[in-house]
Amino acid sequence: MSGATITPALPAMVAHFSDVPNVEILVRLVVTMPALFIVIGAPVAGYIADRWGRKRLLAYSTILFGIGGSSGLAMDSLYSVLAGRAVLGLAVAGVITASTTLIADYYTGPSRARLMGLQAAFISLGAFVFILAGGALADISWRGPFFVYLTAFLFVPLIAVALYEPIRTPVGPAPSPEITGNPAPPSLTLPPPRFPLRALSLIFGLSLVNQMVFYLVPVQIPFYLRELNESTGAQIGLAIAAITIFGALTSFQYRRISGRIGVVGTVILANIVMGIGYIAVGLASTYGLVVLGLAIAGLGLGLQMANMNTWAAAITPQRFRGRALGGVATFMFMGHFLSPAASQPLVLAYGYPMAFGMAGGLLLFVAIVFLIARPWITAPGSERGR
Repeated sequence: MSGATITPALPAMVAHFSDVPNVEILVRLVVTMPALFIVIGAPVAGYIADRWGRKRLLAYSTILFGIGGSSGLAMDSLYSVLAGRAVLGLAVAGVITASTTLIADYYTGPSRARLMGLQAAFISLGAFVFILAGGALADISWRGPFFVYLTAFLFVPLIAVALYEPIRTPVGPAPSPEITGNPAPPSLTLPPPRFPLRALSLIFGLSLVNQMVFYLVPVQIPFYLRELNESTGAQIGLAIAAITIFGALTSFQYRRISGRIGVVGTVILANIVMGIGYIAVGLASTYGLVVLGLAIAGLGLGLQMANMNTWAAAITPQRFRGRALGGVATFMFMGHFLSPAASQPLVLAYGYPMAFGMAGGLLLFVAIVFLIARPWITAPGSERGR
């Protein structure tokens, strides 16, 4: 919702701000600006979540989400719109980090995998609803999609009433025999938990690549469809929504699928399916075939979104979990921000079909790499990658 909701309005925004130098680039930044500030804010949000608490971070971030997201309704310059999108990005960093960390704290094992799948599913369903709404509102005015962000304020009372701050697992040295009156068995002396940077680095890198490829859809599809068949804002919204609604279908099944093939197997499957979908978009010659390709890609995307957070949460001790999941968000949205810079030169040099075909080829290459390296990749003990 943070970026894609307004994508149907991009062509209209280009027309409205046509007198602004470099308007084509700046309007695309309206979509990706939140991602940049999520990258900046997510590590800080992870630290705050671990130190200050998950629930308070979620509540204040949701309020800021509503303010920053709807700011485009009142802004008269493109640069002011971009400033509001920066505020939105900081808010999203807090919301994603806090909500995902709460799920990881509340649940363990298969229950956690199920909830991570549900989270990804409802993110996709929300995106489906709000992108369709944004598309319909974009046909009225380029400002219309900004109304959607006001819905965030409805969730603030629910956060206050329905959620609780999880009890932290105590860490540190065991009480001395002088305090307890009992000798401390050597077998119960555990080393302090460590931040699993090496294993998380693989997850961070994969999140970066997958989301860089995914964000070709909201950034380039509106212009691709306008070039292909002069699609309306509503049609653009429906096409982009296809990748999210089909992502929801597989997210609902994430626990069952990952339970059978493991997190590494899920990485391989998700990248194969996404790659096929993007290649289909590149080969499409009609609006309907583009939507079909996006739907196929969405089936893989729904698995990947839940998989990264589940994997990271499972290998990270609770005291570092906010920072680990904040790191996943950082690299996911770094991919969003870098996507236009990586894809636009390809579009200018080779056209939209080839750009999507090359993106699909990259995803298939990632799947092959993970298939070859599978025996050496560390997966959670309860969810082996084999």
